[in-house]
This record gives sequence, structure tokens and C-alpha cells, in this order.
Amino acid sequence: MSLDDKKDKLEHKTEELSGKAKEAAGRATDDERLEAEGKGDRATGSLKQAGDKLKDAFKR
Repeated sequence: MSLDDKKDKLEHKTEELSGKAKEAAGRATDDERLEAEGKGDRATGSLKQAGDKLKDAFKR
């Protein structure tokens, strides 16, 4: 696995986790826009991680 692959995986996981944090902050402050943005970020990060796993499966 190359350094770029590891960097991409870390960025995708970070995006998912920051989405969870935004979502929780939106819920806590009753900010629907922030909560929705967090859900979107979380979903995007999860999809990118699924793509990473698929790439890894084809590399083997």
C-alpha cells in the first residue's frame, strides 16, 4: 500500500468522523443545517471508505 493510499484512507475516515461531530453539534445546538451538513459529510466519508475497500480487494 502506497503512502498516497494511506493518506486517502485517513482523509476519508477523518471526513466521516468530522461529519459525526457536526451532526452531534447540530443536534445539541438545535441547528438543523449543521446537522444535515454533518450527515452529508458522514455519508460521503463512508462511501469513500467503501471505495477504498473495493480498490484494496482488487489489488489482492
